[in-house]
This record gives sequence, structure tokens and C-alpha cells, in this order.
Amino acid sequence: MKTAVRAFAFSLAACAAGAAQAEGELFIYNWSDYTAPELVEKFQKDTGIKVTVDSYDSNETLLAKLKSGSAGYDIIVVSSDFVEIFAKEGLIAEIDAPTLAGFPNLDKRWTGPVWDPDNAYTVPWNWGTTSYSVNTDKVKEGTDSLKLLFEPPAEIAGQVGMFGSPSEVIALAQRYLDMDPCQTDTENMKKVQDLLLAQAPAIKVYNSDGIIERQASGETLVHQQWNGAAMRSRELNPAIKYVYPKEGVVGWMDNVAVPASAKNMNNALEFISYIMQPENMALQSNFTKYANAVTGSEAFFEASMQGAPELITPEDVKVVFTPACSEEATQLMDRVWTRLKR
Repeated sequence: MKTAVRAFAFSLAACAAGAAQAEGELFIYNWSDYTAPELVEKFQKDTGIKVTVDSYDSNETLLAKLKSGSAGYDIIVVSSDFVEIFAKEGLIAEIDAPTLAGFPNLDKRWTGPVWDPDNAYTVPWNWGTTSYSVNTDKVKEGTDSLKLLFEPPAEIAGQVGMFGSPSEVIALAQRYLDMDPCQTDTENMKKVQDLLLAQAPAIKVYNSDGIIERQASGETLVHQQWNGAAMRSRELNPAIKYVYPKEGVVGWMDNVAVPASAKNMNNALEFISYIMQPENMALQSNFTKYANAVTGSEAFFEASMQGAPELITPEDVKVVFTPACSEEATQLMDRVWTRLKR
């Protein structure tokens, strides 16, 4: 999630009143609009630990922040295709997640993933898909294909939004062009670049912050979107529809990790154990409208989550999870993005 980084912090110290005397602090760095205030409030009340949350808008921003050595955070949330990069660069600590309280509550489908086979570094946060959402009051045709997003008609020029994260924009463009992710073929990446350059005049904004409000308000009519964010937009504006295009969607899993530089390791591990309890992780899903990996959390979901179309991927829709890209592939993406942002 990129371009203009919207940082925010909230501290719910008052919620700890009545709890045990404060047991220190916890600093969380997460995607914007992606940490449930209700979860933070309950954690503070139950533990006495004061929580501060700051936000970023892309994995690339998070990576740069940690590499600068000035982050000062105890919990971060990393997408599956970036976990190996963070681990190899020594930016996240080994937490030996299977030894933590609550780990047996995780759905076995999401333990030992390819990006962290032993769960040495991470546990799951939320998972979902990436496609786009459309205002069906204003856009009536073409909502079965990614073509509407990447080759928008002239009548919606200037009313199309894209994420600010190069890896996410390019991954969805590769899906539209029926390419495998993490391309190292320069000719294929030239096709991706040409597609995005041709699309650019129609784009109102490249920014992963504020996507829910932009769609709900009508500022954008078509916007690259995560499924849960699309549901939150729909709750504000019933005309918003999350599209399952014929080309397929990009799948992702976000993961909780602890920076190697964390100052409050014990509090970080306590938070990780805390979110692996069904009633606690349900607070996160109820806020973000994304599925999670904690077995039994569904029993605590709000009624609006039951049967929501954004959370039920049709069986005939292809879901492609992006692996960790090689350095060569990452460099090609950086070149495309630099050219696009000139």
C-alpha cells in the first residue's frame, strides 16, 4: 500500500483502567485500517500492556523502515510473499510459534506454510484475495474481467484507483496478462510496463490508504481492492461490488512477526498468543472483514460476515498465491514501478 504514507497512532490507555497495573508497552506497525481497535482495547484491558499502533501502506515501506534501523516496533504484519525476504535479511526474530499458547488453535491448512515451513518466524493474521471493486450504480458493463481495471473505458477516466504497492499492482497485472507471478522474462515485464503506462492516464490515485472511503463516497468508480475492504465499502454504499474476474484473483496471507530489533519481546509474544484465541481473533475479522486461521473464531463472527459474497470465492475462479520473488524479479518490478511513477 503506497505513495503517501498515512501514519496514525492510537493509545487506549484508559481501557486498562480496572486491569492490573500496566506491564509495559507494545508498539505495533501494521497496514492502515488493519488493526481492530476492539482487539487492542481488549488486549490492554486483559493484560495492562499499553498498545500504540502506527501504519504503513506497502510491504516495501515496511521493509525500508526496518532496514533503516529506526523502526522501534515490537509487532509487524508481513505478507506471505515477503516473509522469506525479511527472514533472510535478519529483520525478524525467531519466535518458535508452535511452542506458544494458542498455536494448536490454528487451522492446519495455514500452519507450516511454504514461506515459513516451521512457523519459526510467523503466525497467520488475516487472509483473502485481491481483485477490484466497482460502483454498480455508475458502471454497468465489463464487470466480469480485469480489463475494466487495466483498460478502463474513457467515460471512467480519472475515476480509477490502484494500490500504491508495486508488488500488488504488478501481481494483478500479471494475472490479467495470464502470466505467472514473479516474472524474470524481460519481454513479459515489458508487456506489464506497457499495460500500466497505458492505464496511467485514467488513474486518479495510486494509494492503498483510504480505499474504503474512496469507493464508498464515489470518488472512485473502479478501484483495485482487497475482498474485506470491498465488504467494508459495501456496508457504507450498497452499490459497491467486489468482482471475481474471469482471469482469476490474487490470493494472500498476512502474517504476524516480531522485528529482530523489538524492545518488548515478552509483550510481543503475549500478543501473538492472545490473537490465537478464537474470541480474540474474531474481533480482528469482524473489523477487517477478512477470514483468519484460528479454528472456532467463526462462532464469534458478526451476522454480516455470514454468507458475505466478498468472503466466498466461487469455485470456478482461479486463485493464485504469489510466492517470494527472486532478487531478479524484484529488480524488474522496481524498474517498471520507477518508470510508471516518473
